[in-house]
This record gives sequence, C-alpha cells and structure tokens, in this order.
Amino acid sequence: MRNTVRQELVARQLDEQIAARFPVGQRLRILDVGMGQGTQALRLARAGHTVTGLESDAEMLRTAREALGGEPAGIRERVRLIEGNGQDTGVHFLPGSFDVVLCHGVLMYVQEPDAMLAGLARMLAPGGLLSLLVRNADALAMRPGMAGDFGGALAAFDSDRYTNRLGLSVRADRLEALTATLASIAAPLHAWYGVRLFTDLVSNDVELPPAAELERVLAAEDRAGRTDPYRGVAALLHLCGVRG
Repeated sequence: MRNTVRQELVARQLDEQIAARFPVGQRLRILDVGMGQGTQALRLARAGHTVTGLESDAEMLRTAREALGGEPAGIRERVRLIEGNGQDTGVHFLPGSFDVVLCHGVLMYVQEPDAMLAGLARMLAPGGLLSLLVRNADALAMRPGMAGDFGGALAAFDSDRYTNRLGLSVRADRLEALTATLASIAAPLHAWYGVRLFTDLVSNDVELPPAAELERVLAAEDRAGRTDPYRGVAALLHLCGVRG
C-alpha cells in the first residue's frame, strides 16, 4: 500500500508537470537517477519516451532488467540501464542531454547533496524538468508522534536524521533549503507536492484494498499533497525545478 501510494502520486504529479512544459506527443529524453526497480522508468517508456536508468545497487539493477525483459520489444529498445550513481552523471553523459531528470528516494543517502544536484541540473537541456523526491525534514516528528513514540517525536524536532524502515540512519531535506539550492544551480523550484500523509504509518506488508477504496485513498492523498497545510507535513516532498 505505501509503495503504491508513493508511486501513483508521483506519477500523477510528474505527468502533470510534463504536460505543462512539453508539447503533447513529444518523445522526451529522460534520465532516472537511482531508478530502483524501475517503476517510473518503465511507466515512462510505455508512454513513448526514451529512458536511461542509472542505478548503483546491483540487485536493484538486476530486478529492473528482469522487469524490462518482460516488456514488448518496442518498449525495451527505448530503455537503457547503466550501473552507476548520481554523483557521476558527468562521467556517463554530456551536459544538456536530457529533457527530464528524475532523482527519487536518493538524496536521503547523500550526505552533501548540493554537488550532485548541480550535476543533475547540468544534464538538463534549457527548459528541462528536474524531479526530486525527498524525505521531509519538517515532518520528521509526525511518524513517531502518530505512533505514540513521543520521545522520538521530541528528538525529531531538532534533527534532520531518521532511521528508515530498512534500519538505516539517513538524512531528510527541508523545503526551504532545497528551494535555495535549486535557485543556485539554475533550476529554480517551479512546483512542489506532499506525498503520503494519511498512509505513512501503514505497514509495508498491508495488501491493497479493493479498487474503489484504493481510488478513494489515492484521491485523499492527492488532495492533501496539493493543499496547505497538509502537504507541508507529508512524509515525502516532490519538488520540480525547471532549468533556466
């Protein structure tokens, strides 16, 4: 449930931003940095775009390749998978090579993200879209607080560190700081959304509800992710910058 909500909301938001910036039917050059299992990459390839996936985790890359292998030939030929990480985009690609760059669920593992973000911005052609999905540091107290862990909630107010569901200590980002960073790398913030407010405490193994109920869940999450003050305390933030 949690992953479905995340992927579906990000897909809707990303499609909205792409539709607002590019002509209908244009086949875009898309780079997905830290593509994981390839959910968004494959979805965008099915929509007709050319997608390059960059992933440093060999197991994730294997899973993505297996998923790609099950696609029709016309989709497979639009996808290129490369082993590598987001800090080395300049090694693999020329500046301005892409219309859209995705970096979803990656920055929390990068201790000093500004240099990597500057590199990602350089990959964009003028007018290109940079899509970031990050953990929201301004909402770190929400999860422990709603779970009844008030000591954890109090500690979270003064920190940008948290322990994720894999048991790893990682870093969260603040909207204000990322807004400043995007402006400094010539890809200023154009739009932002909250992702996963009502379902963040759902267990990882909870199965999806019937289709009608799932659509109500997604509708509520989508509305919250676009509406103040709710979006400001969502677990994740989806930021979209535009290359000047």
